[in-house]
Amino acid sequence: MTAQFTLYSTPWCGYCHRLKGQLQREGIDFVEVDIERDEAAAITVMNINQGNQTVPTLVFEDGTALTNPSVAQVKAQLTS
Repeated sequence: MTAQFTLYSTPWCGYCHRLKGQLQREGIDFVEVDIERDEAAAITVMNINQGNQTVPTLVFEDGTALTNPSVAQVKAQLTS
């Protein structure tokens, strides 16, 4: 299965770890990008979140984004 969205995160983010585990248990594929290692990714996250590097931020294939969503919100976005 191909990734359905990009998940921007940091290694120390507890919310990121929790969401990644939930997504993996649900069998939802994603690409993860560490914003501390990728300056362009950090800028993307800041543009989405009014200048803040808030993670997890998810960007979907259609260009929509969710910040710190629940797994239910992710599933709803994928089916809309």
